[in-house]
Amino acid sequence: MTPEEFLSHRAAYLDALRQQRKSPHTIAAYRRDLDKLADIMPRHENAVGRADFAAALKKLSQQGLGERSMARQLSAWRQLAEHLVRRGLLDTNPAGRLKAPKAPQLLPKAVDAEPLNALLDRAADADHACAARDLALFELLYGSGLRVAEAQGLDLADVLPEEGWVSVRGKGGKHRQVPLTGKSAAALAAYLPQRAAAAGETALFTNRHGRRLSIRQMQNRLRDWAAAGGSPQHISPHMLRHSYASHLLQSAGDIRAVQELLGHSSLSATQIYTKLDFDHMAKVYDAAHPRAKRKK
Repeated sequence: MTPEEFLSHRAAYLDALRQQRKSPHTIAAYRRDLDKLADIMPRHENAVGRADFAAALKKLSQQGLGERSMARQLSAWRQLAEHLVRRGLLDTNPAGRLKAPKAPQLLPKAVDAEPLNALLDRAADADHACAARDLALFELLYGSGLRVAEAQGLDLADVLPEEGWVSVRGKGGKHRQVPLTGKSAAALAAYLPQRAAAAGETALFTNRHGRRLSIRQMQNRLRDWAAAGGSPQHISPHMLRHSYASHLLQSAGDIRAVQELLGHSSLSATQIYTKLDFDHMAKVYDAAHPRAKRKK
């Protein structure tokens, strides 16, 4: 099969994705990536091979495409080739062993503990139902390190303020129990009597109509609250989770415990926070040690 013949199967592959009930967004993304391959893949009369995909990747790099985008494109190309292997039109996947450029490791953003806690303390006198709900949500995101989807999925029965625990359904349906801070428990105690609830609604966090608060609403409420409180930086729910992890490591240094609390299945997912912890210690050292600042 020549490169031209390989590319001629794009439409049939996209039809197969539709039959698998893939989302229109997914299918559109695959179409863009495969159309890009059609623009840059070498044309010749020999069998399509690994070198053709490597040449296409090189062109993407020359065009300034980022590592993550290149990896996504290569994944789409591989999937088309694998589809043809399953149909018996190719013996092997010529892109199967090709490696995409490694994306740079992006460190999570965290908010410094002092300004973050000052923001939360200033909001402690929430004077109406929405403010009380928002404070309980923000305290839970930071105090227990929840993903925003985990917080959004909480039901009333999942939170036990008197016992100091919250039961969380994490990625892959995995359950874990996470401690509640005293501040979280107090904020929940202030919010729950004011919680709006439509008939049969079990969600912990609800909107003014008594229905489950959406993830987008949670993100927007946190963004607006931080801006109104004078935060110099944008704050997202994921930043509160990162702050939780990095502040725990700075104080306790127990990476295994942080792994369990975050619900990471692999320690490698948690180890990125050790870099944050090192950066924190380096700043302390540079500011405090008499030998850290050398005259040039």
